[in-house]
Amino acid sequence: SIFAEKPAKPLPEERSETMARTHIREHGRLVRKKRVRRGVRGTDSRPRLSVYRSSKHLYVQVISDQSGQTLLTASTLSSDFDDTKKTANVDAAKVVGTMIARRCQERGIERVIFDRNGFLYHGRIRAVAEAAREAGLQF
Repeated sequence: SIFAEKPAKPLPEERSETMARTHIREHGRLVRKKRVRRGVRGTDSRPRLSVYRSSKHLYVQVISDQSGQTLLTASTLSSDFDDTKKTANVDAAKVVGTMIARRCQERGIERVIFDRNGFLYHGRIRAVAEAAREAGLQF
């Protein structure tokens, strides 16, 4: 028939394996995120502390799912973050964790629910959580 599907073009040999691996890894993260988010809901009294990790930066948001608003943010791109430091390591994650905890305390937020956003609780994600706890945030 004239409407038969054309076969997809194969990717160049050197790129196909890397892209497939990246796609599988990202898909796994999204599945974990969906599973965790079923039980994690932020309220106005106890918002959700969501962490996103890219290859170069780290982003943290305090979100109230009840009102659908982002209450606070902090990242390695924030003006408070020292530009001379590297942005994609555990030390930078500790700074961001301390920064978000301080901002929460200024707004009167003491308790949050930690949302690792599908990322494994290891490395930079763990460093953010521990630094926020040490700075006085409870979760």
